[in-house]
Amino acid sequence: MAMRYIPIFILLFLSSSCKSDDAHNLTHTKPLTHGDVLISNGGDFALGFFSPASSNASLYLGIWYNNIPGPRTIVWVANRDNPITNTSSPMLAITNSSDLVLSDSQGGTPWAVKNTITSAGATAVLLEEGNLVLQSPNGTITWQSFDHPTDTVLPNMRFLLSYKAHVGMRLVAWKGPDDPSSGDFSCSVDPSSPDLQFFTWNKTEPYCRLSVWNGKSVAGGTYLTNTSSILYETAVASGDEYYLTYTISDNSTLMRMMLDYTGKLKYLSWSSHTSSWALFAEHPSAPCELYASCGPFSYCDFTQITPACQCLDEFEPVDKINFSKGCQRKQELKCGKQSHFVPLSGMKVPDKFLHIRNRSLDECAAECSGNCSCKAYAYSDMSSAGAIADPSRCLVWSGDLIDAGKSTSGENLYLRLADSSVNKKSSSLQIILPIVALLVLLTCIALVGVCKYRGKWRKKENQKKLMLGYFSTSKELKGENTEFPSVSFQDILSATNIFADSNLVGRGGFGKVYKGTFEGGNEVAIKRLSQNSGQGTVEFRNEVVLIAKLQHRNLVRLLGCCIHGDEKLLIYEYLPNKSLDSYLFDGVRKHVLDWLTRFKIIKGIARGILYLHQDSRLTIIHRDLKASNILLDKEMTPKISDFGMARIFGANQNQANTNRVVGTYGYMSPEYAMRGAFSVKSDTYSFGVLLLEIISGLKISSPQLLANFSSLITYAWRLWEDEKATELVDCSVVASCPLHEVLRCIHVGLLCVQDHPNDRPLMSSVMNMIENENALLPTPKQPIYFAESNYEGAEARESMENSVNEMSITTLEGR
Repeated sequence: MAMRYIPIFILLFLSSSCKSDDAHNLTHTKPLTHGDVLISNGGDFALGFFSPASSNASLYLGIWYNNIPGPRTIVWVANRDNPITNTSSPMLAITNSSDLVLSDSQGGTPWAVKNTITSAGATAVLLEEGNLVLQSPNGTITWQSFDHPTDTVLPNMRFLLSYKAHVGMRLVAWKGPDDPSSGDFSCSVDPSSPDLQFFTWNKTEPYCRLSVWNGKSVAGGTYLTNTSSILYETAVASGDEYYLTYTISDNSTLMRMMLDYTGKLKYLSWSSHTSSWALFAEHPSAPCELYASCGPFSYCDFTQITPACQCLDEFEPVDKINFSKGCQRKQELKCGKQSHFVPLSGMKVPDKFLHIRNRSLDECAAECSGNCSCKAYAYSDMSSAGAIADPSRCLVWSGDLIDAGKSTSGENLYLRLADSSVNKKSSSLQIILPIVALLVLLTCIALVGVCKYRGKWRKKENQKKLMLGYFSTSKELKGENTEFPSVSFQDILSATNIFADSNLVGRGGFGKVYKGTFEGGNEVAIKRLSQNSGQGTVEFRNEVVLIAKLQHRNLVRLLGCCIHGDEKLLIYEYLPNKSLDSYLFDGVRKHVLDWLTRFKIIKGIARGILYLHQDSRLTIIHRDLKASNILLDKEMTPKISDFGMARIFGANQNQANTNRVVGTYGYMSPEYAMRGAFSVKSDTYSFGVLLLEIISGLKISSPQLLANFSSLITYAWRLWEDEKATELVDCSVVASCPLHEVLRCIHVGLLCVQDHPNDRPLMSSVMNMIENENALLPTPKQPIYFAESNYEGAEARESMENSVNEMSITTLEGR
């Protein structure tokens, strides 16, 4: 044992100062002693020894925020259950065998890390994101504190929930406010369903069930902080791993998730105004969120101002005073008698379910309806969740339904009820319907009277009816109560000065775009559909139908529309900086796009596409992503526009084919351009092209490229293959950008433009790879167009452009 580690007195002799003014790493000859501090390169985090306020006799090795005032905010503790006495001269050192060892003057080693790769010259570095890593001389990380969290999860940390269907990491709360030792509360997945549920535990008992995975994201996956930044919470299934990551929209914001000693999982952001940590979310946030606190067949209703327990449909409280006893059926189920299932929307599904694998929605419903003891079922299609063996999730309940919840972001729970309950509802409807009909009749009479004496109002109503009739043929609107804000044609003429050329701000494949100013000074962008466009009617209807349903900060916002005779117009929010291509490909204006702005635009576009593919109510394929369709607001925030060629996918649909290929050559994926097959991976390909354009400042078919490269993709691949990828970076930003970040983006771009769609990552993985420096990136495969000669590329392009019967190529200009 004496030969395993360097003796303490030798380490003391070799030690050199590790103070905050010059210390960024720990080496064999430079240990860390009491009073020394290891600082991250940017200064945000510090590693050192600390004593809790209640016990100055105990020392702990920990990581804390370095640049914020007030008491230290500890985010990680190495020896939490093995404190060192204050008189024991603690030391953190790297041994001859490159192990990282915490020792004291009594010969004890309360904490140590074994180096898995035997090599001399290892160093310990505190990274800027708060991650302590042990790395070999060639930079290979052999251990990191992010893999061994205590009570805190930091942004960009990869929190492994489960591995090969076993519990992965755990968060364990402090024992008290000033006691870092392991407390009673912990957070982890449920061992009985490690790929589905996440709990807070009080010792071994459930304390709060935080989420049930439905293949899209963890429930409540987006949080708006007190500083107006957005925290994104994403669950990722990748092979045998299921992990959680947090990213923030503003990298300058300090943010953390921690399990408090009281059992609350808190989401906190640093407020510079109050110089304190501000709470913007927590679980449990209400007494009824505690596990099973509402009792059987009840749920915690978070849609109310004050969350409270409520009974499920057709249930009543067992005890109106004590809701913990739960609810009971108004009409009992009896085997052999008729029953039906009622969908309850927005639900956090109950606990104690049976997970049945490899079932379709119909098979899941049949599984429950054919079993007399089955009380409810829930189904989720997880085909878009990543590399998982079973793309379905069928849950059924045969016992009491406990610990359910209701919010705006839940899913459908199908509850079994006896048919007699429907008869009662029918009796009530027989009384209510005549009353409603009479009220409707009186309302219609009143409207007729108003229309008779208010001509202007009647004209607007007629215009609205015309619009509703126009869109009624859209299959996407069947059964929808969609409102289309109507703007009169006279108001548009006035706002655009009768479509004056001085107000023209852009031209598109289906019309022109004008700047308009309405009364009150409100500026808008007005897209006027070209009357001689044979395709314009379809695209106009498509664009209104889609954008009216979509709300995201990285999608352009539709304010209204107008139909007047042959005129069809769309009114959008006005974005003063116009389109991305007007900056990116302009020799003078491109200097406005420094690397920070370009990286912000890249992430914003990726978030917008991810919303379209995964997080919106619909699964939408844009099909025409390019620089001219990315608009920029006054803060250079990107907004995806032009949904005229977008397509909606059904719940179980992964791919579609078309005989009419539309889009812009160069941005279209090979399978779409050649065979008309498109999917979410088609947009991934277009994003990859955009990514390479933003990095290089070159168009996909730039004339500036050398003669032996047919496109930007071939150019980028050759530089990557020759390990000269930095030559791709735009000369206006190459001197000031972090090259490791740019190289990661180039790597991601080449992954996105791979030939086969199965090789391209989903946009959820793209977001993770871009924002998480620790994410492992696979090696990209050679793109298909790289194998083409100049002659072949030009011949294929000419053939494609001349095939007007099968393909429509748009060349839309910036708006």
